[in-house]
Amino acid sequence: MSEQGWRRFLAAEGVADWVVLHGGAMAVFRVPSLAEAARLAEAVARIPGLDGVLMTLADGQLTVRLTRGVFRLEERHVELARAVSAVAREHGATADRTRAHEVQLAIAAQPDAIDVGFWRAVLGYAELADDNAVDPLGHGSTVWLQGLDPAKSLRHAMHVDVSVAREQAERRLAAALAAGGRVVDDSSAPGAWILADRAGNRVCIAAWPDGASRRA
Repeated sequence: MSEQGWRRFLAAEGVADWVVLHGGAMAVFRVPSLAEAARLAEAVARIPGLDGVLMTLADGQLTVRLTRGVFRLEERHVELARAVSAVAREHGATADRTRAHEVQLAIAAQPDAIDVGFWRAVLGYAELADDNAVDPLGHGSTVWLQGLDPAKSLRHAMHVDVSVAREQAERRLAAALAAGGRVVDDSSAPGAWILADRAGNRVCIAAWPDGASRRA
């Protein structure tokens, strides 16, 4: 697993419906009703090679995630994304990148205090990589254990990461500021901003990896 897979996905033609988030490539297709979402899901399920794909139905939309982690994107996922989009178009569904986002809980600790096994056990989550835990149902947010530089003190043990489409990041930022938030760190903008609420709780709005360079 490496950056090569998701970077090639970003550079590919015919995948404009898809947003590359922390969890991999996601597309949200708008349909008139829950019944239409179910019919679209049934049609998508007939596409060969859907191993590892997660679909979520809701009233008026179908969300398709090709992987549960961005580093698990492979070359085959480009063709799979194109096939899913083609089926969606055949069913009159419309891709909506504004609805694609992912929330991740980042738990920080010194290297010798990282306890990913505890978080998997208490949440009933499964292992995806050595440093994280994922909801096997695909509903809850991913938990990432963030190792800190041993020389640095622990100031904020937890924060929330919000991964959005590259063109949505500044809109999400503006909405958060209008709701009373404040910018703590914009040194990584326009790739990411760290914000805080009035109590000092922190959140990172990230346009990465969707806003990364399109070069493979």
